[in-house]
Amino acid sequence: MADTRPRLLHLDSSAGPAAESLTRRLTTLFADIWCDRHGTDGYRHRDLATDPVAPLGPAYVALGRRLERRGAVPPEQVGALTATPDERREWALTLPLISELRAADTVLLGVPMYNFSVPAALKAWIDRVTFPGAFLDPGTGGSALSDTRVVVVMARGGAYGPGTPRAAFDFQRPYLRAWFTDHGVAEDNLHFVQAEMALASLVSHLARFRDQADASLAAARKELAELATRPPLITKVRA
Repeated sequence: MADTRPRLLHLDSSAGPAAESLTRRLTTLFADIWCDRHGTDGYRHRDLATDPVAPLGPAYVALGRRLERRGAVPPEQVGALTATPDERREWALTLPLISELRAADTVLLGVPMYNFSVPAALKAWIDRVTFPGAFLDPGTGGSALSDTRVVVVMARGGAYGPGTPRAAFDFQRPYLRAWFTDHGVAEDNLHFVQAEMALASLVSHLARFRDQADASLAAARKELAELATRPPLITKVRA
């Protein structure tokens, strides 16, 4: 029987504990509202910091290059084409992550800004799921992510929005926008929600920005609550 339950894939990448991590608190707000609306059966949470994705090994690269030479191969057929125990191990680490991403109607990411970009824990996940043919839809020839909604929750210690002095230092939003849109997520389905000036309550020389930080956090919470109640673009049919 086909499974048509809405599915949410929730990824946290902050190295901080839940009580201290702004992105974790904000993604939890979204997930709680979503689960209250849709139930928990379709909810999947991965903590990329406490259960990190293994970095890529040489066998991953060898397998990927060999398959690229063959042309696009659907993920479910890759296992039969592995040639060594190391390749089979790499694929066993990779396929569950790709399957989760393909199956999700909504993907929720908690992404603190680390050194102007994304945490290494998230980058390791991105590297592993970016396998040749991973998101090919064999039925349409397009992307399996074309109807996926992505909500990226960002926390930044300072202000990096357009017009701010440090706007050019933001390698977080442009990188994630490039990766998701390049893999088939429509621009209109990609939502960035940021809480800025997060260090204003911790660092004395930024204390004058506390009102700005509070307003940014309130706006982020409001936007996430609204996004969490939106119905899926479509409900993907799964066997």
